[in-house]
Amino acid sequence: MASVHKFALGSIAALALSAVAAPALAQQGLDEPFQKPFREALAGKTVAYVPVAMNFDLTEGWYAGLKKELEPYGVKFVIRDPNWNTNAGAQAVTSLISEKPAVMVIHNPDVQTYAKLLQRAENEGIYVIQINMGSAYRSSAFVGANWIEIGERQTEGVVKACQGKSNKIAIIQGALSAAASAYTLKGVENVLAKHPEIKVVSSQAADWDAAKAKAITQTVLKQNPDLCGIVGFWDGMDIGTAAAIKEAGLTGKVFLATSGGGERKGACELVKNGSFDLDMSYDVPTQAAQMAGTIKWLLSSGVKAGSVKGSEYTTLIPITKENADNQMTCWNLSDLKK
Repeated sequence: MASVHKFALGSIAALALSAVAAPALAQQGLDEPFQKPFREALAGKTVAYVPVAMNFDLTEGWYAGLKKELEPYGVKFVIRDPNWNTNAGAQAVTSLISEKPAVMVIHNPDVQTYAKLLQRAENEGIYVIQINMGSAYRSSAFVGANWIEIGERQTEGVVKACQGKSNKIAIIQGALSAAASAYTLKGVENVLAKHPEIKVVSSQAADWDAAKAKAITQTVLKQNPDLCGIVGFWDGMDIGTAAAIKEAGLTGKVFLATSGGGERKGACELVKNGSFDLDMSYDVPTQAAQMAGTIKWLLSSGVKAGSVKGSEYTTLIPITKENADNQMTCWNLSDLKK
């Protein structure tokens, strides 16, 4: 009985203590001191977007991803679409500098045309983020693919596929002055230097144009019907490359490696049907999220435009028939726009 009595007394004491502590637990919540200035730093700010052109998966996907992340905080967007016209793009950037948006997101057509303009923009207090194709000027941030790595991995795939075959390959470059093309070519050269058995029978620029890529490939295949592989520099252009291979009846015999943003209706479908054997994806939704995060940080940090400079290289995803059906590998533009 004594032990029961002690237990009862202990329970009463515990209840008494909890009653004393209860008011402390019910005190008012703490106001997180940094969320308000963060929201104020973003609200009403303008982000200007200058792609090389709209209306294809990369540029549409980046824009949709940025809007999804930033519009809820009151960020406004301005688009200037040069539609593949470099001079129109330079004029658009020049005009935007005078309009003074808080941030400019720039997709450079080449390494030189916008370089001085982007430096001028940051001198004027505008943050500049360059996406995928950088210029000679290093701005506050670069978000994009490591093109040398892409060139290396594509070429490694082609070299492997050519084992025991003719060892003849072709290279379909983009625009010679574009960073994406020049750096990818360096990656190709890095791998070929280790494989002297591989013979490059053609290396030509198709200027990101599918029709040009198809015409080049048609000629190469007529001259080299035993070609074993092609390294293409962009899947939007290499739709033409794949079409020429198919017309020649060589789908599955000529290994085609390319790269792109990984959109389901484009890249992944073409891998599934055998048009592409390897598509190195730089995953547009992730790139958009990285850009948006960088914009949030820059605006909320208050750092002077141009005073910090960094790069965010995208982790690559090799798309093959083994993973082309995986929802984690491929994305839908319609989902980004929801």
